[in-house]
Amino acid sequence: MEGQLSDQQRGENGGAEAFCFRADKELLRQPRIVRVGLIQNSIALPTTAHFADQKKAIMQKVKPMIDAAGASGVNVLCLQEAWMMPFAFCTREKRWCEFAEPVDGESTQFLEDLARKYNMVIVNPILERDVNHGEIIWNTAVIIGNHGNTIGIHRKNHIPRVGDFNESTYYMEGNTGHPVFETAYGKIAVNICYGRHHPLNWLAFGLNGAEIVFNPSATVGELSEPMWPIEARNAAIANSYFVGSINRVGTEVFPNPFTSGDGKPQHADFGHFYGSSHFSAPDASCTPSLSRYRDGLMISDMDLNLCRQIKDKWGFRMTGRYELYAAMLSDYSKPDFFPRVIVDPMLHKRP
Repeated sequence: MEGQLSDQQRGENGGAEAFCFRADKELLRQPRIVRVGLIQNSIALPTTAHFADQKKAIMQKVKPMIDAAGASGVNVLCLQEAWMMPFAFCTREKRWCEFAEPVDGESTQFLEDLARKYNMVIVNPILERDVNHGEIIWNTAVIIGNHGNTIGIHRKNHIPRVGDFNESTYYMEGNTGHPVFETAYGKIAVNICYGRHHPLNWLAFGLNGAEIVFNPSATVGELSEPMWPIEARNAAIANSYFVGSINRVGTEVFPNPFTSGDGKPQHADFGHFYGSSHFSAPDASCTPSLSRYRDGLMISDMDLNLCRQIKDKWGFRMTGRYELYAAMLSDYSKPDFFPRVIVDPMLHKRP
């Protein structure tokens, strides 16, 4: 991570400063500098408040941060996982399904206006109600273009079954694969939350040409915090793209205590969402993280030319043996798969 913007960049972005990932100057390509923002926030009202009031209060809380991003010249902005609600999936109570909304629902409409106003692409992670398929629920990111249009959606590929992450009570693994969205400011993808623990998930977005991959999350300190600064940075290095990691912040207390299936007493909160949102770059550099306790907006400028420059330098794509990996994965996915282990014949030889 390098210091501040040049005078020219500062002038082009309304006088705001940001962290800046630079690339080498090229003879045949102009710099492709994109200003990217991440927002982390706590909920705004107690979880006992009316659901409509909770959602409205969160929108009112987040809007000034989106306005600040727009005033700072942010081109692409990503919010946290299921930003429009408390992360209530730990409770296993079905009433929280009421927060689910169609792709073109209230949250998308709210952000479409802001995307249009600020000429900004916004990644909108919601709890989706699929009205065309039996009103089932998905964990979905809606990609809103800088003209206020919906470019497309991606549904969460990997659903956790660990600790209090009881998300499979509400929705199952997504069915959209690994789409990359070509926007006015570059090719972006969304690896939602638990997908960051799966290297092949990161790989697939890279194979489809992503230049920035966002990881909107909701994760707590006791479980994942030691891994948080490592996984996204490794993904950025291995796949030669930028990563924006977003985590909600605060401790959310729910009306009815619940257990974790671990023999410990029941409790009413999930744990502390530790924020710490940050950016990682393909050259192994990264920004500092936002607070563990406070709402925040992280802004960074990044020259997308760095992605190809790092590919040329390290040759990870060129030296990858994808035909070998494909054959192995094909065999592994079959019911009659047997691991290829070559056993030392002396191990079972009698003395």
